[in-house]
Amino acid sequence: MSDQGGGAGKVSSRARAAKRLAQAAALGGGGLGLIGATLYGVLTAEAEYAKRVIGPIRYYPTPGDGLFGRYPGRPITFAMLGDSSAAGYGTDSPNETPGVLLASGLTELAKRPVRLVDVSKTGAKSTDLAAQVDAALQAGPHVAVILIGVNDVKAKMPPSTSVQLLSAAVRRLRAAHCEVVVGTCPDLGVVRPIMPPLRQVARSWSHRLAAAQTIAVVEAGGRTVSLGSLLGEVFRTNPTMWGRDNFHPSATGYAAASAALLPSVAAAVGVGPESFVHPESFRGEAILPIAEAAAQAARTAGTEVAATEVAGRERGPRGRWAELRHRRRHPKADVDRVDEDSAPVPVGQ
Repeated sequence: MSDQGGGAGKVSSRARAAKRLAQAAALGGGGLGLIGATLYGVLTAEAEYAKRVIGPIRYYPTPGDGLFGRYPGRPITFAMLGDSSAAGYGTDSPNETPGVLLASGLTELAKRPVRLVDVSKTGAKSTDLAAQVDAALQAGPHVAVILIGVNDVKAKMPPSTSVQLLSAAVRRLRAAHCEVVVGTCPDLGVVRPIMPPLRQVARSWSHRLAAAQTIAVVEAGGRTVSLGSLLGEVFRTNPTMWGRDNFHPSATGYAAASAALLPSVAAAVGVGPESFVHPESFRGEAILPIAEAAAQAARTAGTEVAATEVAGRERGPRGRWAELRHRRRHPKADVDRVDEDSAPVPVGQ
């Protein structure tokens, strides 16, 4: 019983910390402040090392003028925004990037063509999101995925500013009737070059930022998927999940992250077998106050959090109600590869 109580206390403490950071972001405050200079130094050094190991940054032609899938019907326009994790930095082919993987999986679930608009860019920070949203909105997207945040750390951006900029981007997309799925800050504690005790600092900071991002995104009308340790134990134990620089994911790692995001992207546009299923308590799903849901999600990779209602009300005594979901992966939507049936084809053909 004492362990359970201690665990509940930790979740409650994290929920309060995340709520304070989200409130600081809304009010323009400083939030958690800065991480130690040592962690910034490690991340900056690793970024420079990645450039040397991987070589020149690859900018793939955006397949926004083509469609994925050879299905009839009105295309779903899907926008990809963010930094190197969204752009697929270090991959050898555009078919290995998250945008293409998600578009390919979405077309199989929807049985409709999907038009990809990829405006992500390696090195992007949250300050770059406004321009990316401008570019994405020109295509009239139905759904967007945002992956951003690690470069904010290297730039010594206050976490509250990072959360505030993300919230603003989500609100603009939602105002244009675009559904939004945000992959929250990954666990920097799993990055191999970061050693104890700095690893514990990085992990704690990452969890708090991820929880605050969740609160802000859900309040802005979007939903989040916790990337956590870039999808859990497998990234800690399987070296093939990491790219050549041991800092960014490999093509296999990007596919794993995309597989975790795909069910939520599909649910956001109302396709896939779980789009209208209520939370199932036996799978650890629940309806909780947003701060508690955010704190729990930050600790479990692949967890989705989205707004909901209880008895027709959006809010309870402890704030907005949120659904905590562990969506099943879709085996028929293979994001490990892009085959001929889902590869992009020119518009009009």
